[in-house]
Amino acid sequence: MPHTVVRDPEHTRTRSLGWLSIAWMEYFCLHGPGDIQGRPLSSRRGEGAINLSDELTKLTVDCYALNEKGERLYDSVFFSRPKGADKSGHAARIALFEALGPCRFAGWAKGGEVFEWMDFRHVYQPGDPMGRRITYPFLRILATEEGQTANVYDAVYFNLHDEDAPLSEAFRRKDDVGLTRIYLPDGGEIRPSTASSSAKDGGKETWANFDETHLYNLPELRRMYDTVRRNLTKRKESSPWSFESSTMYQPGQDSIAERSHAMAEQIMQKKVRLTPRYFFDHREAPADIDLTNEDELRAGLAEAYGLDWAWQDQERKIREVMDPRNDVADTRRYSLNQVTAAHDAWITPQQYDARVHKVEIKQGSLITLGLDGSETDDHTVLRACDIETGHQFTLGIWVPSEQTGGKVPKDAVDKAVRDAHALYDVVAFYSDVHPFEDYIDRWEQDFGEQYCARATQLHPVKWDMRSAANATKMIEALHTAIIDGVDISFEADRRIRQYYVNARRFPNIHGVTVAKGKRDEKIDAVPADGLARKARQDYQVLPENKKRNNRTVDLFWVNA
Repeated sequence: MPHTVVRDPEHTRTRSLGWLSIAWMEYFCLHGPGDIQGRPLSSRRGEGAINLSDELTKLTVDCYALNEKGERLYDSVFFSRPKGADKSGHAARIALFEALGPCRFAGWAKGGEVFEWMDFRHVYQPGDPMGRRITYPFLRILATEEGQTANVYDAVYFNLHDEDAPLSEAFRRKDDVGLTRIYLPDGGEIRPSTASSSAKDGGKETWANFDETHLYNLPELRRMYDTVRRNLTKRKESSPWSFESSTMYQPGQDSIAERSHAMAEQIMQKKVRLTPRYFFDHREAPADIDLTNEDELRAGLAEAYGLDWAWQDQERKIREVMDPRNDVADTRRYSLNQVTAAHDAWITPQQYDARVHKVEIKQGSLITLGLDGSETDDHTVLRACDIETGHQFTLGIWVPSEQTGGKVPKDAVDKAVRDAHALYDVVAFYSDVHPFEDYIDRWEQDFGEQYCARATQLHPVKWDMRSAANATKMIEALHTAIIDGVDISFEADRRIRQYYVNARRFPNIHGVTVAKGKRDEKIDAVPADGLARKARQDYQVLPENKKRNNRTVDLFWVNA
């Protein structure tokens, strides 16, 4: 899923202070340290202008989106792009606007109203949101170490200190603009900070920048992040918010970027009780990119960078990615912005994504079922496997919650099993035993006669996962099918993908099975798929006279 966006249902780019922000940035801001240092964003400021890209323009408008009351839609913004996408440079421009610009809502324009500051003059059109400056803005620019804050802070410093920079004229005292702190002309400050800096608790930030949060993977860095985010709740009138930017994280490090992606997943899956005011924008290359194929690579980089790809040194970037000296995992993270596997991952996200296809399974199709159940600690997942195609799809996922007394609602699972038998022709059903013993007895009594393949001769449904040898063999067969791509596919379901990404290799004397990486990282779809697929395999090896009469199933394949 190359471009993922999480936004408020009210979100619209026609109701945003971002358009005013862009006009202000183009008028005042210069590019910071680097090859294009000192060049303006608009030709109105001289020759050699390097305009703000369309990708960053859209991001700015999204950051400043408003609801119908003129309130900010978002308390925090997360922006994920590959290396070299000017994330830090744009964070500096947002910081400058937050410090000195009309960045907060001041009413709806009737038309003709004017905002003026220094020599900047903006005339509002009817219905435009009008802006005002913050009283005593306090901006904090954070990073893992002092050198990292330079990515953002140095660009801010350059725009406020260089004698040719338009914004430097706002400062009466040049020594107010320092390398470790900037005192703003009408009160307020901009301060770079790290975890090793003075204590952050008690701050009254109006805006905070967290740069490259895939590096926030140590306890003191996570505490710094949490402390500053708490500080952002203290000043109601100034509507504080944070801007977080990062390249893709390394799974398993529990970095802030990894947590941010996880929260976006929870929001998309409607797992949060109160949806936070959170904007999430992530781009990555398609999972099945062949790094040795120049055409595929060029298309993948264009997908990962979005509209910013036009600004890149494309041929240099392609040569860099294809250089055989590079670590493939690092290349995928930094250039393609793809999540890479943990060192003990059972499969990689790319291997899973390569098996995602859309397949239509009609009612009455021959299928098998697999159930991995729990009562309180884990999830319960009911999965199906189509006999003809090997396509695996979800019939139900249940999570213990307060609404269900902290337990999986077994009656709902029972209903889903019975609905599956009504909709499809179930030729085999294998289920882990605990904690569904009583229900399994009823399923065997009600449906056992129709099953062609059976877990055991006495018990067609009970498949005892406590047998390490059998369970390992079952999981290894599923793994082989995924790696080889033989007769297997998955629906596009983020929940199922997360179960697979969470799975870790667990060697034992029988081979390699799966286990959780962490207690709260659920993997229940993996054994459920293993059971459904084992049931399908057992059905396929039956003599023809033991199988159900074949039926024709109409299906189609498209990219997910």
